[in-house]
Amino acid sequence: MSMFRIFIAVDITPTNDILRFLNQINSLNADIKIVEPQNIHITLKFLGDTPEKKFEQIEQIIKDSVKGIEAFNIKLNGTGVFPNKNYIRVVWIGIKDIEKLMTIARNVDEKISALGFKKEKRDFSAHLTVGRVKTAKNKHLLLKKIEEYKDFNFGIQEVKYIKLKKSDLTPKGPIYTTLKEIAL
Repeated sequence: MSMFRIFIAVDITPTNDILRFLNQINSLNADIKIVEPQNIHITLKFLGDTPEKKFEQIEQIIKDSVKGIEAFNIKLNGTGVFPNKNYIRVVWIGIKDIEKLMTIARNVDEKISALGFKKEKRDFSAHLTVGRVKTAKNKHLLLKKIEEYKDFNFGIQEVKYIKLKKSDLTPKGPIYTTLKEIAL
């Protein structure tokens, strides 16, 4: 039985502003792995190792979860870190106007538990992971740059598709492949 590391997501087209922010962070000589621009996405639900035979059921759950929701816009706005400024693991770009995203994520989380996937303990947190911090090297420069962009408007994106994606982990970073695409 084939197993794949999968997740449900919304792909984001990197804008010039996002690319500029990534380049500026990359130039700080901090110990951070920048997310490849083509890999930037909003994770609605991480499913992990999943048998291929469940893909059609998952696709149907996504279709059921988006019923009645048409394409919509979100605003990419501001920057921050997880879990906190003292111990940075993730650098993110924030998202506003997330009501429909939250509805979809909640619907998916609720319905997919019927297939044996665990429900999320935390509320859905809409964000774009743009970097993963490895050590505290030049953390002060990184925090200064994040502060500089904390209220920055990175633009508007239209959400037209929810995607079931596969993640292949490689030494150079993950490679994402879209397995199913559900139109809104």
